[in-house]
Amino acid sequence: MPAQTPAITPARPQPSDLAAAGKPRRRSTASRRNRAAIWFLAPACLMTAVYVLYPIFYTIYLSFFNWDGMMKPEFIGLANYVEMLHAPTFHVALKNNLTWLLLFLLAPPAGLIAALYLNQKVRGIRLIKALFFAPFVLSGVVVGLIFSWFYDPTFGLLTLLLGHGVPVLGDPRYVTFGIIFAALWPQTAYCMILFLTGLTSINADQVEAARMEGAKGWSMLRYVILPQLRSTTFMAFVVTIIGALRSFDLISVMSSGGPFESSTVLAYYTYDQAIKYYRQGYSAAIAVTLFAIMLIYIVYQLRRLLRDER
Repeated sequence: MPAQTPAITPARPQPSDLAAAGKPRRRSTASRRNRAAIWFLAPACLMTAVYVLYPIFYTIYLSFFNWDGMMKPEFIGLANYVEMLHAPTFHVALKNNLTWLLLFLLAPPAGLIAALYLNQKVRGIRLIKALFFAPFVLSGVVVGLIFSWFYDPTFGLLTLLLGHGVPVLGDPRYVTFGIIFAALWPQTAYCMILFLTGLTSINADQVEAARMEGAKGWSMLRYVILPQLRSTTFMAFVVTIIGALRSFDLISVMSSGGPFESSTVLAYYTYDQAIKYYRQGYSAAIAVTLFAIMLIYIVYQLRRLLRDER
């Protein structure tokens, strides 16, 4: 009989061989993903660097120079900041910004009340939503013109309601409050939209459970609705405070900082010094001060938000 040859069984690949074979593939896949992420992020990073970071650093650099926008800049150190701190207009603008900040905080509660009213299914609610939403789509120039006509002491609606003319925009005592009242109209609509969006993500099961336990009215709002709207409330207050600090368009349209610079704020003061008086370095110092105030607040709120999340 012929001798039988033993069957040859193929050698099984060892786990180390499989791992060695899989590593290059995983690495190539990860590297491709990293390259794709870099290419997707590159345009946004480039635009942020050119249009956000570079202007910020250049403004800080320019604040140490005396420059009219045409001649060669002259380095003067902290002289712009010293002059700014001693300027009466700067203190008026800072006080007006504080007034804007305090009164503008009425917008989030008013927006929440409007959102709670509109977040119901009744006949004609879509038309009412459109009327509440209208101020948000109007530009600041249009809002400023509307309220300028409203305040006009000769033919304005306020004159018809009071029976006599009140020069709201011509009196240093009233002008800032009149402009803030006009700015609250679109800002309340914006906060209303934020809260309406937040109300759509509320857990309905928690609301039903609270109703079964007898919660309603203020207790329902405080213990069930508002805790679920924490992130929305945070965003509404942050956007409102930033809007109050950078207020410019309504002041430019309604009063131009007057009368006697009584309604100017830091943002308009920056524009006034740069465009009217060609003081680019001094204007940059005011802008840096305003940026520092906003940055301090934003960092504080972000740290608070991160601490709450932890």
